[in-house]
Amino acid sequence: MSQNDCVSIAHIIDHSLLDPAMSDEELTAGCRSAVEWKVASVYVKPYFVGQARRLLEGSAAKVGTTVGFPHGSHTIPIKVAEAKAAVAAGAQELEMVINIGKAKSADWGYLEEEIGEVVNAGHEASALVKVILQNRDLTDEEKRRLCRICRASRADFVRNSTGYGGGPPTDEDLRLMLQEAGDEMGVKAAGGVGSYAQALHLRDLGIRRIGARDTAQILRECRESNL
Repeated sequence: MSQNDCVSIAHIIDHSLLDPAMSDEELTAGCRSAVEWKVASVYVKPYFVGQARRLLEGSAAKVGTTVGFPHGSHTIPIKVAEAKAAVAAGAQELEMVINIGKAKSADWGYLEEEIGEVVNAGHEASALVKVILQNRDLTDEEKRRLCRICRASRADFVRNSTGYGGGPPTDEDLRLMLQEAGDEMGVKAAGGVGSYAQALHLRDLGIRRIGARDTAQILRECRESNL
């Protein structure tokens, strides 16, 4: 291990500040912590995007926010409006939760339209777009089908979970997603990633982004392991 490991891990962490009970003071502190730790991005609640952009000015960390979070049941026009409002406020990355019920109904045409329209709205503003599945509710074939739709829609990443419920990501799920993503799309792992050992394992598995709430803990463990 070396300090380079800490840098490489920090550069794939999306620092999550999405807890609905988080105060503005906590969101501000979280953004400042992200600057200190030099993470890839900070994901904040939609109303805080403009303030987060100002707090992160001059740093390498991008501002991200959510669309249709956390249940994914918003209509397509609402999701597109959310995406456009977010990028107008300064968001540089978006994460959209799919309509999970439509996946369970095998309404693939609906999902192609939904994912495609949100991806286009983000890309028109040069924002990265990540699509959140909820793997705990899906069969392997449904996961594969959704990954293919995401790739065909030119999504930048596909993510395994909202991170709320369902436990940590499984290697089996992530390998399935990596296989379907190919070289064209990244895979993000989220949900219960709270240690340096977990983050290192995910990076070595081929995961390009990791969603984490316990970023400071992960990176402190990394530093301590390299002393």
